[in-house]
Amino acid sequence: MRWLTLYARSRQVPASLAAVVVSAVTAAALGRDGGGGQGPPDPGLPVLVLAAGAMAVSVGLSGQDPALDRTAAIRWVSRRAAHVLFAGAVVAAVLLTAQIPGEPMATAAFVVRDSAGLLGLVALGAALTGGQYAWTLPFAWLSFAFFAPPPTSTPMRVATWMLLPPGTPLATWTAAILTTAGITAYALAGPRR
Repeated sequence: MRWLTLYARSRQVPASLAAVVVSAVTAAALGRDGGGGQGPPDPGLPVLVLAAGAMAVSVGLSGQDPALDRTAAIRWVSRRAAHVLFAGAVVAAVLLTAQIPGEPMATAAFVVRDSAGLLGLVALGAALTGGQYAWTLPFAWLSFAFFAPPPTSTPMRVATWMLLPPGTPLATWTAAILTTAGITAYALAGPRR
């Protein structure tokens, strides 16, 4: 067997991919409300799908044996960074593919921004709490964003970045910082034991 196949199996990539696809297809089915495209689309459903996808791939951010990950004679830094970047691309691509033609749930810019930010949160969660609890950081942030008061101040707009419209500079910068910090922390430190 090739190392990539072994790596994918040890990181539970097939199960994570299935969860990502099922959540996106379910959201696409639920998104058919027949509203006729009146007003801007609600960002809640696509953000929920992206968060579910990020949380699904979070289980694979640590291997079966943390000691083996730390002692292996291969370069983990580049593999860890590539794993997070590839997972973010897959989560975004699945949602963009599952959208109903003519009735998009979200724009590509919105999906890319939120997917990157959420995967950065997952990677940061893996570095801080380990792979099995990496999902808690994006879950907590998403929960707060859904129930937070309207984002009128800068701190509230940072806190609800994932629900803000695409092209909002503060939301884009927040997602970029989370992505960079998460990937850097996870690539360098790996998952917490």
